[in-house]
Amino acid sequence: MEEVEKRAGRLVIVSNRLPVSVERTEDGFAYHPSVGGLATSLAALREQQEMLWIGWPGLTTDDPAEQAEIEERLRQEFNALPLFLPPETFELFYLGFSNRTIWPLFHYFTQYAHYEVKEWEAYREINELFAQKLSEIVQPDDRLWIQDYQLMLLPMMVRRRHPEVTIGFFLHIPFPSSEIFRILPWREAVLEGLLGADLIGFHSFNYARHFFSSLLRLMGLEQEYSQVIVDGRPVRADTFPLGIDVERFRSAHEYPAVQHRVAELHQQTQERKIVLSVDRLDFTKGILERMKAFEAFLLAKPEWQEQVSLITLCVPSRTDVPEYASLKRQVDEMVGRINGRFGRPGWVPIWYLYRSLPFEELAPLYLISDVALVTPLRDGMNLVAKEYLATRADGTGVLVLSETAGSAEELGEALIVNPHDREEIVAALNRALTMPVEEQKTRNRPMLERLKRYDTRRWAEDFLSQLERMRRIRPRYQQKSLEGERWEALLEAYRQAERRLLLLDYDGTLLGFVSRAELAEPDEELRSLLRRLASDSRNTVVVISGRDHVTLQSWLGDLGVHLVGEHGARFRWKDSTEWELVSDAAGDEWQEQIRPVLEVYVDRTPGAHLEDKGTSLVWHYRMAEPELGSIRAMELMNTLEGYIVNTPLHVMQGNKVVEVKPSEVNKGRAARRWLRTEPHHNFILAIGDDVTDEDTFSVLPEGSWAVKVGAATQSRAGYDLPGPEDVRRLLAAMLETASKT
Repeated sequence: MEEVEKRAGRLVIVSNRLPVSVERTEDGFAYHPSVGGLATSLAALREQQEMLWIGWPGLTTDDPAEQAEIEERLRQEFNALPLFLPPETFELFYLGFSNRTIWPLFHYFTQYAHYEVKEWEAYREINELFAQKLSEIVQPDDRLWIQDYQLMLLPMMVRRRHPEVTIGFFLHIPFPSSEIFRILPWREAVLEGLLGADLIGFHSFNYARHFFSSLLRLMGLEQEYSQVIVDGRPVRADTFPLGIDVERFRSAHEYPAVQHRVAELHQQTQERKIVLSVDRLDFTKGILERMKAFEAFLLAKPEWQEQVSLITLCVPSRTDVPEYASLKRQVDEMVGRINGRFGRPGWVPIWYLYRSLPFEELAPLYLISDVALVTPLRDGMNLVAKEYLATRADGTGVLVLSETAGSAEELGEALIVNPHDREEIVAALNRALTMPVEEQKTRNRPMLERLKRYDTRRWAEDFLSQLERMRRIRPRYQQKSLEGERWEALLEAYRQAERRLLLLDYDGTLLGFVSRAELAEPDEELRSLLRRLASDSRNTVVVISGRDHVTLQSWLGDLGVHLVGEHGARFRWKDSTEWELVSDAAGDEWQEQIRPVLEVYVDRTPGAHLEDKGTSLVWHYRMAEPELGSIRAMELMNTLEGYIVNTPLHVMQGNKVVEVKPSEVNKGRAARRWLRTEPHHNFILAIGDDVTDEDTFSVLPEGSWAVKVGAATQSRAGYDLPGPEDVRRLLAAMLETASKT
């Protein structure tokens, strides 16, 4: 609580819909606050800090006077700011891409997913309209909390306009496995949009794991301690299981209206056992599968006929979408068929309610039900399971829960079932209906304690605390970024210097990584940059690479630069054609011992290959399946350590490579050859991207400019640049600066 109160700036909540719906009536506009869901979860925050909620108000009007009236009322009474979105575009965005593409795909119903370019363009346009609206009102110390799958492009759209703003995003539905997610034609754009946030929240660890897996496979971004680095900025993904207002449900039995309705229901059910399911009418909820399982239960356990009823509450949803209309017909037909098959005078097997119920009518259903059958085929969280447990103040009742609901990770004491396994559900129903009261209480007690500890308020505060942490640590990364004043200071130091030394790595620094080593030949732009730098008499340009010396000679040998190959094992002065071997203390016999080991790992890892650099052997796994490659690399490192004990060899893991080389060879020792020249250089710049370049950074004298390229990780370098294109931009700027002197 204290941490929430200390935070400065506004909390700006951004969602597709406002927590209040505006309706046009004969008397003007009516305003209906939402009950439950996200609106309830965040209501408590209004008392602790300044808060503004932005979203669509439920209607659209082009009349400026009406817009002003609605906006004024929403601001005054609800701290809300409406977006009046174009109806046709909104329909393509919401009913189209959001609910015909993202919703089924993220819930693993690929057969229902549509991929229409016009719907994608509408999705992008609506996200852009949200970004434009935010740009009108956002302040530097605001914290933005963007909600759910309708606005996955918005974080990066805002980030590009306001890089200083703190942005959180929460996904309230599952994030699918990378194999499912990669089906989406616009997959990279969605990932890039999400990466505009500082913190991305998911309901379960599995969803966060799937997100990181997609980043690795589709964008090559590796996570470390639940975060990745994007443009020199940390982005964290973490788990925050949404809670409920536990006290509200625990005290429900005290409400007179609830007590009255409970008495009515007991009279109607005639003290039979009651199994309850509550769902929005959606194909992800497993409604048909659940009814088939209940039918199988009545067949397998005929003694329960006339002794138990299933109350199925289906809340209408997206009735104008064909798939949902079809589902409604199937549910209606199945209810009629099962009731016709098993029903008796005075007993209806399935009570089917197709409507939304207020809290005062929903709570009694929880209170009279002996079993809650919560078996969605896929669900981001499912709060019904939590509401049922919380309402049962005496600790009784049995929860049968699908293993594919997000809440299953928290509610492990429930009877966990596979929603596709009809026999398992039948067995679970029988066990639930015969479970002793003491066992019910024993199972429910730890789940209730968990719900009380991590309720809806705790969920919001936990997320915002983590978001605040990300805001605090971001400057640690940004203060090393070579931009703004630091960029200009480097250029000025270069301009004034009379003797300059440039120590440049090649792969990942001057040129981006490619699938195979032989494809990294320099383009003409790079060759021109190096040639022009080397032609300045004040410059000493050294390319220090892990490449073999033959390749370096053919690619860069005519540019007037000094060359170091094989991580320092060989070097060539710019005016010479001869390469010098630094040392052959290790000989080359070791390769006969090590090569078979590396070849085994090439064979075991599809996509891997072996490179012989003469003085070193390199196992490449850039083209291997990412997770398998990482696992094999660790195995190989451990295996090689046993081979090189008490030898003058060193095994090193670089960027998608494992390399074995003589231990006396490294880039730092190679760099000393130029660092020791007299008179000393008065401007030294070293640029590199991986662990091998740390040896260069470590030998630089004080006052040098050391620049790390790529993801911001622990480095001896004082500055960083995002990628090779930025390195080239820096070198071009240095040439331009020098031409002005």
